[in-house]
Amino acid sequence: MLQPRIPVNPLPTGIVTPLVQPTISADIAPHHTDHAAACNHHHVPAPAPVSTPSSAVRLTPAGLAVVVASGAGAVLVVGTVLVSMLLAVAVSAASVAVCAVVLRSLLNSQRRHR
Repeated sequence: MLQPRIPVNPLPTGIVTPLVQPTISADIAPHHTDHAAACNHHHVPAPAPVSTPSSAVRLTPAGLAVVVASGAGAVLVVGTVLVSMLLAVAVSAASVAVCAVVLRSLLNSQRRHR
């Protein structure tokens, strides 16, 4: 139960052959009839298989241009937001530094006058 069952696949066909083959019962025999050739009515042919759309995305040149333009626009918008955030941090740091220098100067001048 806990041992892994490794499928046997001697040929690289992509079809995995299980380790245990199902047994075919001897009492089941193929049923062959020849009455299909003798019937006189018209048979409707089987419907053509419907092709399923593939999972690959196909882009036209116009669609490719739209994707490239939207990607470039997204990069520009994200870059602008990041640069503005960096600029806001730099301005805040500079203003805190200026406030620290002014406070230090005021405290030093009060000590000298006493």
